[in-house]
Amino acid sequence: MHATASPAGAPGFQRVYVWELPVRFYHWLNALCILVLTITGFIIANPPAINTASEASFSYWFGTTRFIHFVTAYVFVFNFAFRIYWGFVGNQYADWKNFLPLRLAQFREVVSVLKVDILQSSNRPLLAVGHNALAYLTYFVMFLVFLFQVASGFAMYANMSDAWFPQLFTWMTPLFGGDAGLHFWHHLATWFFILFTLIHVYLVFYHDYVEGHGVLSSMAGGWKFLPASALKHADGRSWFGSARAKDDSAGPVI
Repeated sequence: MHATASPAGAPGFQRVYVWELPVRFYHWLNALCILVLTITGFIIANPPAINTASEASFSYWFGTTRFIHFVTAYVFVFNFAFRIYWGFVGNQYADWKNFLPLRLAQFREVVSVLKVDILQSSNRPLLAVGHNALAYLTYFVMFLVFLFQVASGFAMYANMSDAWFPQLFTWMTPLFGGDAGLHFWHHLATWFFILFTLIHVYLVFYHDYVEGHGVLSSMAGGWKFLPASALKHADGRSWFGSARAKDDSAGPVI
């Protein structure tokens, strides 16, 4: 755990470096890819009628839209593959084991977070140095949807491409009853990302307000502000687990 003294005016808090640069880079590039893929995907699914007086060969806007969608899909895949790699080599907050509820304490934290975020039956915020257990679990589900979206997208793309990579996913087309069925589920998964983004943005602002740990700015600079007293009992991933932070790893407290 990398912690330093907090700025003046924040008594009893320590600044902890949580999100490494590769994680932050993945986050924002992933957000951009999802935005571009969603917009171009909706245009491809329901292309608007654009009237123009110019020659048709000069107005290849739909082909350009498809090209942007396909290129962004490749960027999305490589970015996702890099995040999986970083789950094995990154710090304790990026560790892949955090995304799987393997311990009873993680299940208990999921319930506790639900009481705060969803049921509103508790107004006591939970300390999580990285993500809380529910957020990690949600991201794991999102990663599974990522895999489906990538596989289904390239399966549909395989019909018009001779490249070897899209051909790896042709088995999905008959599994979903043909191109129409696969297109339906691919389109439906897009709405998952839209709903996830809305909820994600809301919860980021909500936790930033309720907890006051700098959640909103942490994905820009990588740092969170956490109570020094609580950090003595905090796990490297969250407050659960066995990897306790050492007292000598923290800087002075203001």
